[in-house]
Amino acid sequence: MLAPLGLQVQQANATEFVCRPSTLSRDAADLASGWSKGSAPLRILAIGSSSTEGIGASGKDKTYPAQLSTLLRTGLSGRPVEMVNAGIGGETAPQTLSRLKAALRDGHYDLVIWQVGTNDAVTGGDLGTFRNLVTDGIAAAKQARTRLVILDPQFYPGIKETARYRAYVDAIAEVARAQAVPVLSRYQAMLGWYQRDADGFMAALAGDRFHMSDAGYGCLAQDIARSLLGDRPAVTLAASAR
Repeated sequence: MLAPLGLQVQQANATEFVCRPSTLSRDAADLASGWSKGSAPLRILAIGSSSTEGIGASGKDKTYPAQLSTLLRTGLSGRPVEMVNAGIGGETAPQTLSRLKAALRDGHYDLVIWQVGTNDAVTGGDLGTFRNLVTDGIAAAKQARTRLVILDPQFYPGIKETARYRAYVDAIAEVARAQAVPVLSRYQAMLGWYQRDADGFMAALAGDRFHMSDAGYGCLAQDIARSLLGDRPAVTLAASAR
């Protein structure tokens, strides 16, 4: 049985980031419909680049996959969760796709969270080729009969070619929608954080103003948990962080 939601909210000042709960994808909740039943460990693969590896976090326990694992265990009343963090900083879609296919061949996962597109959007390239790569990854997951959700690129204030960057975000949404695959829209969530409080938002980023901080990863993990568990996980996070 899923535990009820509980969120601690603290008063913040301009140097703090306030994490307000949101849901990145309503569609993703369908993935967890049977997770509250049974006792076997849930195996989840988080694969992607630096956002998955946790560049900018103060430790491995502060990465989004580590924090998400804790939240899911709590939301599922203690059911074991085996989270595999397969993030490698600097990768683009072709490199991660190759590793994704190998992981799907080598083991079974109840869920794969594929973080993709940030480095491709930053460096540019052929958008049509990128679309094909996303389509290929979705096909590989379906062939392996593995549930897949896609985590799209982050928003950050230093985006130089906004239209090009957004084109990659939109391409992911369009391809995934056509294949009935949920997208966890980190871009929209972080854009909302920034629009609500541009000064406080900077505390959600690491010192390079690109990667996420402990606070940013924590809020992302909370929102993914809410999406996967239908807004019902027991989430108890400090809602502000310096």
